[in-house]
Amino acid sequence: MDLDELLARNRSLRTQFGEDPGLQSELQALQRWQAERLERTYADLQERERYRPGVEFFLEELYTDTDYMPRDTQLERASPILKRMLPSQAQHSMRVAVQLEVLSQELDGEMTRALGPGTTIDEQSYAEAYRSVGRREDRERQIGFIIRAGRDLERLVKMPMIYTMIRMAHGPAHLAGFGALHDFLEDGFRAFRAMGGATEFLQAIEDRETRIMERILAGDPDPFRLSDEDAPPPVENPETP
Repeated sequence: MDLDELLARNRSLRTQFGEDPGLQSELQALQRWQAERLERTYADLQERERYRPGVEFFLEELYTDTDYMPRDTQLERASPILKRMLPSQAQHSMRVAVQLEVLSQELDGEMTRALGPGTTIDEQSYAEAYRSVGRREDRERQIGFIIRAGRDLERLVKMPMIYTMIRMAHGPAHLAGFGALHDFLEDGFRAFRAMGGATEFLQAIEDRETRIMERILAGDPDPFRLSDEDAPPPVENPETP
């Protein structure tokens, strides 16, 4: 799918339970639980000054129960402009980010149905629904999209022209009705520039999420535990942004 098709699919999934307030509420409860789980999993990284901006961007902008509809709507409106103005590498990064959002919504929708109405979400019920849905390859793709999006953003922040363009567009973007979209882009650039190199951060995400996925699918009774393998990356001098 090209970017416009992905955006249309994303909009459709945003309203997949629009006619069923009960299911919509259960979807939001699932997303809230997942966001809280991620916060627990990466609490140690959030305590590190270097990684805190990246963790906060990851938790607040990429995966929460926040209503992303305004941002997504603005991205659809801005798509023709962005295709003309952004270099191909930036357009590719944007497409990866939307692919991640589409796949995450598809999986969340199936998880909501698998959990069933009135289910209290905890580690056990979540893991059972996760195994019921299956789709291991898509879970692996989901993790892959997260890492690709992060690596793309890490490369883009090293391109002064793009960062300058985003900073200069702050006022005009808000005046033109693209404020939510612009703030998302600006927050991402600021977070990854502050890290001064995101290799260890992204590796920690890939390792932890892959281990959790494998434990859940294997029926591990404590799949979300952190072990010695999940220790934070070593402290080192970051690259100069």
